[in-house]
Amino acid sequence: MKDLVKRLTEAYGPSGSEDKVREIIRAEVEKFADEIRVDSLGNLICRVAPKAPVAGSAPKRIMVAAHMDEIGVIVSYIDDKGFLRFSTIGGLSPYLLLGQKVVFENGTIGVFGTEKLEDMKSLAFDKMFIDIGASTREEAEKKVKVGDSAVILREFSDLGDRVTSKCMDNRISCAVAIEAMKSVRLEHHEAYFVFSVQEELGLRGARVSAYGINPDVGIAVDVTTWGDTPECAPFNVVLGKGVAIKAKDSSVIVHPKVKNLMIEVAEKKGIPYQMEVLERGGTDAGAMHLTREGVPSGTISIPCRYVHTPCEMVDMRDVDAAVKLLVGVVEELASSSGGGML
Repeated sequence: MKDLVKRLTEAYGPSGSEDKVREIIRAEVEKFADEIRVDSLGNLICRVAPKAPVAGSAPKRIMVAAHMDEIGVIVSYIDDKGFLRFSTIGGLSPYLLLGQKVVFENGTIGVFGTEKLEDMKSLAFDKMFIDIGASTREEAEKKVKVGDSAVILREFSDLGDRVTSKCMDNRISCAVAIEAMKSVRLEHHEAYFVFSVQEELGLRGARVSAYGINPDVGIAVDVTTWGDTPECAPFNVVLGKGVAIKAKDSSVIVHPKVKNLMIEVAEKKGIPYQMEVLERGGTDAGAMHLTREGVPSGTISIPCRYVHTPCEMVDMRDVDAAVKLLVGVVEELASSSGGGML
């Protein structure tokens, strides 16, 4: 699985430009899906059919969403000396970008620099630029145009049980959904595994794909923050202690039946888990649960240190637990033969 995580995290795919990531995922899952399509916004939607649909009724729909996009920057201006001014794509900190390298889709590499500051506390994006080694605007425009996007350039590193890279948020969850698709067995109801776009800009891909699918239950897979490094803010989730089951974040209060089902499956199957209450941040569940008349939704979370930095870290034991929980929950939902799934 580490090879898959490496390929996913090192791929270029800022919000709005997820094509390269989508093709990697499509190649991995196409033989495990009964139907694959890409919607008008770019979401990759994979339907897995049940083996024994309930006679006389249409199968109910389970939607699993893991977003493909990553944070990045977009060129807003090129000055006479060839330096690039930029706007951010998603949540970034100027302090974490200074001195980092970025790469554009065409392979052009740049370095973040800053104007002279009297005090580093005044560092802000409007004081920063990207240096691509050009001396003039004309030279720079041969490589990069206004409107071109870039992502942080950082390789995958294998540290043993733990691995680190850019954009574990949320390629690690894409890997979890891919592995779940390979082994899930559906009894009576169908599942839609959605690899969504533009989550970092406001859950946009999940919103439109959920409207089209109209699911009966929604499950997001995403990372969450950590509470186990020196003097960090108190938080119930730590690396290596299991998958996290969300109770609440800024975008959703998890439906109690979905939360309780996740807990029951984890305990029944002996899957290590932790409960999560995230004070800031959201997932695709925030979009799914507000779709049409409302969709009972929840989130399976992977503990991740240093979220929205160039070096995000996860524990592969938590990742394995996330795969097992996702498979177990989807299979449990799909096995219902009554009028509802919960």
